[in-house]
Amino acid sequence: MTTTEYLARAPRPHAPVRLLCFPFAGGGASAYARWQRELDARGASVDVLPVRLPGREGRYGEPRFTELAPLVQELDEELDEVLVSPHLLYGHSMGALIAYALIERRQMRGAPLPRAALLAAYRAPHLPPPRLGTDTGAGADGSCAASDSGLARALGALGGLPEALLGHPEWLRALLPVVRDDLALCASAGTAGGPLRVPLHLFAGADDSLVRTSEVTAWRRYAARGCEVRVLPGGHFFLRTHEGWLLDEVAPLVRRYGGRRTVHAAAS
Repeated sequence: MTTTEYLARAPRPHAPVRLLCFPFAGGGASAYARWQRELDARGASVDVLPVRLPGREGRYGEPRFTELAPLVQELDEELDEVLVSPHLLYGHSMGALIAYALIERRQMRGAPLPRAALLAAYRAPHLPPPRLGTDTGAGADGSCAASDSGLARALGALGGLPEALLGHPEWLRALLPVVRDDLALCASAGTAGGPLRVPLHLFAGADDSLVRTSEVTAWRRYAARGCEVRVLPGGHFFLRTHEGWLLDEVAPLVRRYGGRRTVHAAAS
C-alpha cells in the first residue's frame, strides 16, 4: 500500500470497510481519535482513517490550502489506492464540503465511489457558506475579515473553542490562522455540482446556530441514491459534545454498508 501524509498509518488490509473522516474548519485528525475504539465497542467492524490535512497538528509546518479544488485534486491522487477498497466518508462542517467535492471528482472520472457519504453540520453546496465572526463581515474574496477577538468569540459561542484557550493568546495565534484559511477554502467552492450516485446520510445539530437543520436537509437535491436525515442533540460541534449519540448513529451505518460490493461510477 502506498504511504501518504494524509493518513497517520497504513489501512488495515482485511477490514470489511474503511471510514475516512474529514475535519471541520480549524480542526484536525485528532477530532476522530476515539472513533476506532468506540465503533469497535459498538460491534461495527471498520477501519477508521482520520484524514490529516496540511498545516495543522502533525503537519503544522506545511502550507495550508485556501482553495478547495487543488486540495481535492491532491486528495484524489494521494488516497486513490485507499479508496479502491470498500469505504465510507464522514465529513463534519468543512469536512462535509471536502467529502462531497472528492466524491464528485471521482464520480466524474469513473473512479470507485464510497458505499455512502455521511455529511454533518454543513449547508448544501448551492447555499452560501456559513460566516463566522461577523463583526467586520467578509473580505472581498469571501474569507473571514473578522478581528481575532471577534473570530475567537464566534468560535467559543459555537462550542468550537474551549473557554480556557481565550486566556492563552499564544494558542490563539496558532489556531486562528488555520481557521481563517479553512474558511477561505470553504468560500472558494464556487458553483455547486450535481447529484452524487451514493446514498447520503445527513446529520444536523438541533441547537446549531450556524447551520440550520433546513440547510442540512437541502443536501437532498444532491442525493441520487437516497437520503436520510438525523437531527442530534447539541450545537454545531455535536461531534464533540454528543460524540456518543453520533457514534450510536454511525455504527449501524457501518454495519449496513460493511458487506456490500464497492460502487464504481460511470465516467461522465
